[in-house]
Amino acid sequence: MYAKCGSIEDAWRVFNKMPSRNVVTCNAMVLGHVKCGQGQKALELFQQLQQEGVQPDSLSFVGVLKACVSMVAIEEGRCVHQQIIQSGLESDVFVGSSLVDMYAKCGSMENAWGVFNKMPSQNVVTWNARLGGCAMNGHGNEALKHFEQMCEGVQPDDITFICLLSACSHAGLVDEGMHCYASMVTD
Repeated sequence: MYAKCGSIEDAWRVFNKMPSRNVVTCNAMVLGHVKCGQGQKALELFQQLQQEGVQPDSLSFVGVLKACVSMVAIEEGRCVHQQIIQSGLESDVFVGSSLVDMYAKCGSMENAWGVFNKMPSQNVVTWNARLGGCAMNGHGNEALKHFEQMCEGVQPDDITFICLLSACSHAGLVDEGMHCYASMVTD
């Protein structure tokens, strides 16, 4: 609660008074640092907690990948990816989506697509990460192509259309963006 309200100091006071720490409390602190724009501290805390014997779970990895995105720290993200593989959580849809997002936002589209293609299943979050990566990197036509593929089995949501419109905007695809908007309104 303190971290989500932006008072990381109060969160630390409570955290330090706890008689024992577990993965849930650690995740709260890592995500709290990310929310407060302190990606480096989140990454350092994640590493410290592992040294103290706290085993990360899927939410731990999602949080630390968000920290890597906030710092555009692809090398740290790659190290986290290796830990994810070792932990057997690479096929978790939320971890996989976070990996796609991290690689795409750090500019490594090839790695993002590699993770996406290895996932046993994709949901709207995974597809949105892919479309968002296209948008960020100016790949508007690719985003439109992936959107069509997505619609063959996954229902788009509001984030999907934000990513799609952003991709069209960044690539100067005004007519295509207007078509997407019209589709969003009518379909």
